[in-house]
Amino acid sequence: MPQNSEDAVSDPAEQPPQQSADSSQDRALNPLEELAAGPQEDGLPAGDMRPRVSVQRGANPAATDEAAEIEKVRQEGLTARQLRMARRVAQKHGVQTDDDHVAVYHLRQAGIDPFKRANMLELVEGEGDRNAANLPQPVAQPSLPAPSVLDAAERARSVMDIQRDIARRRRRKLQMLLLRLAFFVVLPSIIAGYYYFSVATPMYATKSEFVIQQADGAGGSAAGGLFAGTGLASSQDSIGVQGYLTSREAMLRLDRDVGFKSHFSDPSIDVVQRLDSDASNETAYKVYRKRVKIGFDPTEGIIKMEVIAASPEVSEQYSKSLIAYAEERVDNLTQRKREDQMQGALDSYEEAEVEMLAAQDRVLKLQENMGVFDATSDASSLMSQINTYELQLQDKRLRLDQLLDNATPNQARVDGVRGDVARLETLIAELRGKLTDTGGENGSLASISGQLRIAQTNLETRTILMQQALQQLEVARIEANKQTRYLSTNVSPVAPDQPTYPKAFENTLLAFLIFSGIYLMLSLTASILREQISS
Repeated sequence: MPQNSEDAVSDPAEQPPQQSADSSQDRALNPLEELAAGPQEDGLPAGDMRPRVSVQRGANPAATDEAAEIEKVRQEGLTARQLRMARRVAQKHGVQTDDDHVAVYHLRQAGIDPFKRANMLELVEGEGDRNAANLPQPVAQPSLPAPSVLDAAERARSVMDIQRDIARRRRRKLQMLLLRLAFFVVLPSIIAGYYYFSVATPMYATKSEFVIQQADGAGGSAAGGLFAGTGLASSQDSIGVQGYLTSREAMLRLDRDVGFKSHFSDPSIDVVQRLDSDASNETAYKVYRKRVKIGFDPTEGIIKMEVIAASPEVSEQYSKSLIAYAEERVDNLTQRKREDQMQGALDSYEEAEVEMLAAQDRVLKLQENMGVFDATSDASSLMSQINTYELQLQDKRLRLDQLLDNATPNQARVDGVRGDVARLETLIAELRGKLTDTGGENGSLASISGQLRIAQTNLETRTILMQQALQQLEVARIEANKQTRYLSTNVSPVAPDQPTYPKAFENTLLAFLIFSGIYLMLSLTASILREQISS
C-alpha cells in the first residue's frame, strides 16, 4: 500500500533483484551505479545488496571547489521536506553522508535531481511493494521499522478474534451478573419465602371499631352545637385514647392482667417472632407496637384497632381488655374537671352562706342596740303624730286669734288657749327632735334608719348570692353524676377462624423487591466510585 513520501523509508536491500535488473536495462548506468556494480569491500555480490558509494573529502585537490558548491547548496534555502526527500533518494542510490546538503550536492554531481517528480514517483512506487520500511530519521539517529501491512485474510482473522474476545467477555460478565443476582437477590428471597411459607408461626388478628361520643347538653354553645354531630367534637378525646392504648402503660397493664409477655414467649412460636422469656419491658413494648395496631379516622371519629396473637382466643381477649381500658380512660377524662367544678360550687355556696349569716347578725345587733325593730315604721309613726299635733296647733292658734279679736276678751280663756299652743309647739319640737337629733344615746331616728337600711340591703344581697350559689351547686352535682363522655363499640371483637398472618406471597415479593433495590443501589454506588477512582 503506498505511503506518504515524507514518512515512508525505502530499503534497497529488500527490493527484488528482478526490479533492479529491469531498471538497469531500461536506462544507462550513471557513474555511481557503475561503481556500485563492481566488487564490494565486504565481498558480497552485487545482486545481494544495492551498490553504495562512499564519498571522501579532503583527499582531492578540488576539495575547495566542492566546499564552495556545498555552500551554494546551503544558500539555496531548501526546506526540511526537500532535504528529507534528498536524503531518501541518496539512500536509494547508495550515497552515504551525514549532511543532507552534501547528499544533494553528490546527487547533482551524479546527474540525479532529487527534487524531480519522476524520481519521487519512482521512490513511492518502490516503497509500495515492500512490507516493511524504515521511517526517515535525522542523520544522527537510527531508523525505526514501519508497521507491517495486513492483507484481507489476516484482517478478517483479526476482526474475528476481536469479536470472539468481545463475546467471551460479554458471556463472562453476564455469568458474573447472574451469579451476583443469584447470591444477593434470589437466594435471600428464597430463604425469606421458605420462612414465610414453612417456618413462620401463623398469627390471628382480631379487628374492632369504637367511637367516643359526647353527651347532649342543653346549655352548649353555638360552636359546640355546630360540631356536635361530627368527629371533630370528640377528636381530642379520641387522639388521647389512641395514645393511651399505644403507650407502655397499656402494655404493662395488659401484661399484668392477661400475660402479654408469657403468651409471646411460648416455645411454640418461631424464633423470629418469639419473645425471650427474660425480655425487658422495652423489648416487649416493641413487640406490642407490632401486634397492636390502632388507627384513627378524623373525619368520622372512629378508632380502628387490630390485635394480633398466636391464638384466636387470646387475640379476642386482648381486644376486649384494651377496649375496657379505653372505656375506663374515657370515663376518667372529665373526672377531674367534674370534681373541680363540684368543689368550686360547694366552696362558693359555703362562702355565700357565711356572708349572709354575718349580714343578718349585723341587722339584729343594730335592732337590739338601738331598740328599733323597723326604723321606717317608727319614723312613719312619728311623722303621723307630728302631723296630728300640727293640726291641733293650727286649730288652737285660730281659736286664740278669735278670742283676741273681741274688744274685751276673756283673759282666762286666752291664757288657756295660749298654754295649749305652747304645749303643742313643745311637743312637736320634741317629736321632730327624735327624727333629727344626733345628741342622743343611739343617735337620731334618721341615722338609725340609714344604718338599718344598709344592713338590710347587704342582707338581701347576701341572700340572693347564697341562692345563686346553691343553684350552681345543684347543677354541678347533677353534672358530676352524669357521664359526659362514653365509648360506643361499633364493631365488637370476634375471634377469627383462619390465620391472618403471615401473608407469604406478598411478603416474599416484598423481600425480593427490597433485596433488588439494595443490590441496585450498591451496584450504582460501586460503579460511581470505580469511575471516580479510575478518572
